[in-house]
Amino acid sequence: QVQLVESGGGLVQPGGSLRLSCAVSGSVFSINVMAWSRQAPGNQRELVAAITSGGSTNYADSVKGRFTISRDNAKNTVYLQMNTLKPEDTAVYYCNAAIRRMGTYWGQGTQVTVSL
Repeated sequence: QVQLVESGGGLVQPGGSLRLSCAVSGSVFSINVMAWSRQAPGNQRELVAAITSGGSTNYADSVKGRFTISRDNAKNTVYLQMNTLKPEDTAVYYCNAAIRRMGTYWGQGTQVTVSL
């Protein structure tokens, strides 16, 4: 059974930083794309950042210059470094992975709250 385990969420003050991680476990051979999405109360879920197996990245305009997505293919892990956090970044952040010949899987979500 494929499982995505997220960590790193929590409460942080505006201007602070957090690093989220997501490790994919199970019988996984190749992960094509890994991504982070978020959903704030009353909002639709939106793509925050994505990274391909080759290292190409894409970011939402709202986080460009502040967030960095990276991956460690040997560990089947994706990271999201979040700097200069703003209250509007508050949301549940979800990791997902498109696994070759298997499908797309999602993590359980981790709460990020940016507040004084």
